[in-house]
Amino acid sequence: MSRVLMLAADEVADLLDLDALIDALAPAMADLSAGRASVPNRIGSVVPEVDGRLMAMPGYVPSQGALVTKLVTVFPHNAGTSLPTHQAAMVIFDPATGEPVALLDGTVITAVRTGACSALSARLLAREDASVLAILGTGVQARSHARAVVRVRPVRHIRVAGRSLPGAEALATDLQKELDVEVRAVGSYQEAMNGAHIVCSTTHPAEPVVRRPWVAPGTHVTSVGWSASGREVDDGTVAEALICVETRRAALAPVTAAGSSDLTEPLRDGLIAEDDIVELGEVVTGTRPGRTSQDQITLYKSVGVAVQDATAAMLVLAAARAVGAGRDLAL
Repeated sequence: MSRVLMLAADEVADLLDLDALIDALAPAMADLSAGRASVPNRIGSVVPEVDGRLMAMPGYVPSQGALVTKLVTVFPHNAGTSLPTHQAAMVIFDPATGEPVALLDGTVITAVRTGACSALSARLLAREDASVLAILGTGVQARSHARAVVRVRPVRHIRVAGRSLPGAEALATDLQKELDVEVRAVGSYQEAMNGAHIVCSTTHPAEPVVRRPWVAPGTHVTSVGWSASGREVDDGTVAEALICVETRRAALAPVTAAGSSDLTEPLRDGLIAEDDIVELGEVVTGTRPGRTSQDQITLYKSVGVAVQDATAAMLVLAAARAVGAGRDLAL
């Protein structure tokens, strides 16, 4: 009989240290790019009536001692409701024996780890003097990215834009209370991006919200949004930017497997080549260069990979054991 530690969403939120996660993601992404981590392509079931998906994301990350799997649903039509667009549960196993160790809410981890890895990309690729941050979108990921990016660059001004000005104003008000920076809502994505040093796009797009004429020289763009029928980033930005991904395999997978149409379509059309794309872990280890000039545009296109979840889960488990959090259940 196995005994499993169970952790609810509020406990996970209290135990997950954002700064520690940003730091821990660097060796985890290096494991991934070096082939030390075992992360198969995600598999998923589609619920076409509501454009929903259920995906399975297992991973083994030796630098974290992590053997973890996540089941996550992506239901974009939940946006604007009381339910998040991404909901998840995670199971941690002992990598020495395969025994299940913990069951925890994965919705909080999905939100936090995505923003944390975008922050890692900003630490590696954004200009060191980046002080103006544009947040595109007003949902869970928008909030997560604002919280994370301010920890890695000297951000002093945040502009928030969404599908509606009231939604942007509500998020700006919340962030202003929480973060020691000036935050204001603006009426369009273009206005938010005007002169921004870092742009975090977190939308469910029908058409690109990041457009090359709106991207200033030297900007670092992070794009985590996904849609089966649209792109976040236009061809002009993709063609001119240094492109960074978690793995080329994941980012260039068919869109039905949650790959990125932001990259697969420009690749198909000959605007970029696969060799042009660098991996975050390669930048961490220095095997591929990152930013090479102050005016260079850099683009981190994320599709989400299991090593991020596994790294966050292990931090939560260690913190829970340290303070005696959670409840033991017999399986």
